[in-house]
Amino acid sequence: MNDTPGRNKPGSAPSDGQDDAPAIPGQSSPTEPHDSASQWSKDQPPAGRWSPPTAGRTRPPAPGRAWAKPPQGGGGGHGAAAAPKPGVIPLRPLGVGEILDASVATLRRYWRTVLAVTVPVAVVTQVALMFVQRYLSTDAPKLHADATPAEQLEAASAYLRASFNELAPTMLVSVAAAVFVSALLTVVVSRAILGRPVTLSEAWREASPRLPQLLLLSLALPLAAGLLAFVAMLPGLLLGGAGGATLAFFGGAAAFLVVVWMLIRFSLASPALMLERQGIVPALKRSAKLVTGSWWRIFGVTLLAQLLITVFTWVLAIPFTAIAFAVDGVGTGSAFELTWTYLIVMAVGGIISSSLTYPIAASVSVLLYVDQRIRREALDVELTKAAESPSQH
Repeated sequence: MNDTPGRNKPGSAPSDGQDDAPAIPGQSSPTEPHDSASQWSKDQPPAGRWSPPTAGRTRPPAPGRAWAKPPQGGGGGHGAAAAPKPGVIPLRPLGVGEILDASVATLRRYWRTVLAVTVPVAVVTQVALMFVQRYLSTDAPKLHADATPAEQLEAASAYLRASFNELAPTMLVSVAAAVFVSALLTVVVSRAILGRPVTLSEAWREASPRLPQLLLLSLALPLAAGLLAFVAMLPGLLLGGAGGATLAFFGGAAAFLVVVWMLIRFSLASPALMLERQGIVPALKRSAKLVTGSWWRIFGVTLLAQLLITVFTWVLAIPFTAIAFAVDGVGTGSAFELTWTYLIVMAVGGIISSSLTYPIAASVSVLLYVDQRIRREALDVELTKAAESPSQH
């Protein structure tokens, strides 16, 4: 791999030594039959050789072209007019506001396909959550004032086991839903960048071969994070007492920082796996290379997007919570009861918010991946050529 600083021809060679992979996903490689079932559309962003960044160095614009300077503060603006914009983004390095705007623009322009993906998934997820809350919900243990330490420990252990039984099904359904939505919306966003239409059947045909690997990738990261946190806190838990509690706290805090670093470092693995047809380990390596030198920027964009999604979800939940209490009257007495009326009203609010926030989160991840490749690998040149060529399906 040529690591000489400077502009590499985009798509000239794939990363991690996969020399026989196609430069553009969907294009036949020497070792792949032309009619392979996993063949991807040429409309997807192409795979390319990774060039290591140099601190403080920005890739020069293509000969004969000039990038418009991204607006200050990361938002979109009139300065982007010099770059071609066949779809939802100008083909140049993106500002923070442009990434968020493009996420909303994708939902707005392709709402039929996007909602055809997110609404059924949101319905299944919320129905599963409703049944879990109704039948597996656990109240905190109530202990008398003179309970012994052994009784307190036993009550806490029982509560944790019951909480796990409640949380596990919800987490499995949530992960499966996120994987399905992420896979299909990655295809939708990649087409939206080129201004190409895409139907649900086309998105499914291109995404479905990658679903098993994407599911394993989505499970591997949180499991690794949980294992790391457990190992970091285990010495304190075994020690017990005040000293053990302090040690467990510091171990958990250190593990939390490492987990955040790890999740951002590998945050682009999903789009790399989908759009470059990478395996799980090569996709993780690919993400690590793309994130290197830009960790704080990707962390900031991801955090901002998640904060906006959280605020939107909370704001939307307020009226539905008020309606649920007004219609059912739960919680007015000494005990709070999760009735079917309350759960159904809250589920409707959850379906609406999930249907609208799923595509925003998926779009931000894909757009960050494309932005990093534009900055590192001159992907904008290949995308411009792909946008100007006739659509091939």
